[in-house]
Amino acid sequence: QVQLVESGGGLVQPGGSLRLSCAASGSIFSIVTKGWYRQAPGKQRELVAAISSDGSTNYGDSVKGRFTISRDNAKNTVYLQMNSLKPEDTAVYYCNFFFETIASDIWGQGTQVTVSS
Repeated sequence: QVQLVESGGGLVQPGGSLRLSCAASGSIFSIVTKGWYRQAPGKQRELVAAISSDGSTNYGDSVKGRFTISRDNAKNTVYLQMNSLKPEDTAVYYCNFFFETIASDIWGQGTQVTVSS
């Protein structure tokens, strides 16, 4: 069974940077869209960024120009580089792998990102 393990969250000052990583354990034999979502207290989970199997990317409006999603298919890993962080970026960030072949997905356990001075 494939599991996702996230790392890289933490506390950072406004204007700072963080890099999140999400690695999948186990073998993956499906075409996968990899993505990052976030959920702030009292708010719905929202898409931050996604990268599809063909390499095309999609970003939430609030992070465009500041965040960059990338992947290493050989390592079954997806990254989220977050620059120019703002207090409103504070949330739990979740990794998601969507298996296109079987139209099913799995989630990571979440990692806390806090932007505060």
